[in-house]
Amino acid sequence: MTTPPTDPRRPMPELPTAAEKALYLAVLRAGRIPLRELTEQDAGAAARLLELGLLEQYVPDGWVAAVDPRSAAARLGAAHRAGAADLLARADRAALALDDLADHYDAARHRLDEAPQITHVHGLERIQHRLLAIEAERYEEVLAAQPGHRPAEALGNSRMREALGRGAVADILYQPIARRTPHTVAYGAVATGWGARLRVLDEPFARMMIFDRRVAVISGAVDNRTAAFIEDPGVIAHLVDVFQRDFARAERVPWQILDGAELPEALGRVGELLAEGLTQRAIASRLGIGERTVAAHIARLRERYGAQTLFQLGRLMRDGAR
Repeated sequence: MTTPPTDPRRPMPELPTAAEKALYLAVLRAGRIPLRELTEQDAGAAARLLELGLLEQYVPDGWVAAVDPRSAAARLGAAHRAGAADLLARADRAALALDDLADHYDAARHRLDEAPQITHVHGLERIQHRLLAIEAERYEEVLAAQPGHRPAEALGNSRMREALGRGAVADILYQPIARRTPHTVAYGAVATGWGARLRVLDEPFARMMIFDRRVAVISGAVDNRTAAFIEDPGVIAHLVDVFQRDFARAERVPWQILDGAELPEALGRVGELLAEGLTQRAIASRLGIGERTVAAHIARLRERYGAQTLFQLGRLMRDGAR
């Protein structure tokens, strides 16, 4: 008897069940059994044992006899190995067949990576929509250079307050006209109370915003009705350097004093202890709060009074206490 070639598309035969094994043992004990009688006992199990090669039918007289299980096991093993080898070969052929598509994909990605990562957006409404989408991603840092007059409707951003409340950093650069505009002074007083740093630079500088050093937005036209959204890391790194250089030279402004705002109680208490000459650690110990909290209060006081150093701040606080 010869074993027919295995078709890898057909499922591999399952191993015999308990019922099929019992029927095999019955045939083995009997020596041989008429196929008709065996089928009457369990037609499904009889067909499966013949399929697995555990039983052999003698066609002339219609009898069935048991076959050595080792021979059946060898045939089953060969069938499984042939199927596995064919599957491995098909897997290799699939990889080779898709190689040309992979080459095209890599070339397309390479062209995309080389493309300028700059998007030009036209129209104030579209620009605002794009900015809102960026702010909705919960940025952790924003660097903003805003030259010229700031209209009242451009201030009072509740999203800025929410961002600062969760610990974001906001550094904003204005020109001197901001100190002479009441609504900008009022905003400066409020925003510095939230934790923002607003400074004034008496030099020309370009309008831009940088979010998380990941996306930079610059004006693309004189009327500011076109904006370029930049995601190129090299360009953004350059813009960050330009901003930080300008911000370091800019003047601190006592926005809250200009606005006539009263000093919050916590800041006032820290200021009083600074005026007495206490160190940051001593102030934390006296007030029963952490040094980081004291450092944050001192940073706000420096912004409020425009103090360049801690020594200068202490002197300003002493002068104010007299």
